[in-house]
Amino acid sequence: MSTPQDSSLGRHVDYPREYDPTLLFPIARSLGRDALGIRADALPFAGFDRWHAYELSWLDARGKPCVATATFEVPADSPNLVESKSLKLYLNAFNASRFASDDAVRDAIARDLSNAAGAPVAVAFGLPAIAEPASAIDLDAQDIAIDSYGPPDASLLAFDPNDEAEETLSSALLKSNCPVTGQPDWASVRISYHGPRIDRAGLLRYIVSFRDHAEFHEQCVERIFVDVLARCRPRALSVDARYTRRGGLDINPWRATPGCARPAAGRDERQ
Repeated sequence: MSTPQDSSLGRHVDYPREYDPTLLFPIARSLGRDALGIRADALPFAGFDRWHAYELSWLDARGKPCVATATFEVPADSPNLVESKSLKLYLNAFNASRFASDDAVRDAIARDLSNAAGAPVAVAFGLPAIAEPASAIDLDAQDIAIDSYGPPDASLLAFDPNDEAEETLSSALLKSNCPVTGQPDWASVRISYHGPRIDRAGLLRYIVSFRDHAEFHEQCVERIFVDVLARCRPRALSVDARYTRRGGLDINPWRATPGCARPAAGRDERQ
């Protein structure tokens, strides 16, 4: 089984000279999910990982460079995630390769990402617009003391069983670290739920407790989903994170109880 330590992360890698789908490095989602008690045959959520690619170029049939942006959507029930540096290297491999048409490029990316993820991956040229801030309660406006920065502490989560709520809470203070390189990953996160009212101070402290934690983006969002679901007992829950760009890519994982509406496509200003 491939592990993050086997990937190109944190290693010197030569610039790819030609299109090469073998550059993509899949990582089994089970590596992160086993620790959370998530079974592949009984996922507690639906969702996807939406990638935005800002640096994509190739040569047309006559050798003229083309440039584009793109959006990839990997289903959360795929057996693998795709390691981000390998995806960057893979996209760079298009730079000096000729393709007969734009459709040929899109079809190649969809085919290769689907093979790596082990499930169909949707690919479209273009990016969603910078979105207006969604209507949400800003957790970061609270004037509270915080002194826990890792590991993530689910005991900070609490709820009021006598008070019912249906609301969206947001924070721009989610930070974790790459489990291989130790580099920081920054994100905003939105938590929408219906059920007993979640204690906002505890939720913000919990989000900040990821600050020194080492885990991939997708795994952090799944950890948040599982912890909030178990500790706060909402009947419906949606967790949507938007990570800032690194190497021309940003990742936007979404996990939700079945039946929740998909988050609108969009990008944060920080992305």
